[in-house]
Amino acid sequence: MFRKLHEPGAQALTVYIDGAAVSAEPGESLAAVLLRQDTAATRTTPVKESPRAPYCMMGVCFDCLAIVDGVASTQTCLVTVQEGMRVERQFGKRSVLP
Repeated sequence: MFRKLHEPGAQALTVYIDGAAVSAEPGESLAAVLLRQDTAATRTTPVKESPRAPYCMMGVCFDCLAIVDGVASTQTCLVTVQEGMRVERQFGKRSVLP
């Protein structure tokens, strides 16, 4: 969907999105990394299972929710990427159990 204008080079971090290794730049938001993937949708809505993707990029709309390092319903636009971070797309209702 989106692409970077330059590659992160030697500073590149590796994050894992649904198990696949992805390059990211230090200081970049996790939502920005997700928008560069083939499927930008980070979640589906609980009732109608409509796909949602990062939209406002400032923590207002909650469309960027994903499971980050095992924590469900994380606003990815407010999270800065870290080396080895694991991200899963969140489908349907959030599980109450850990």
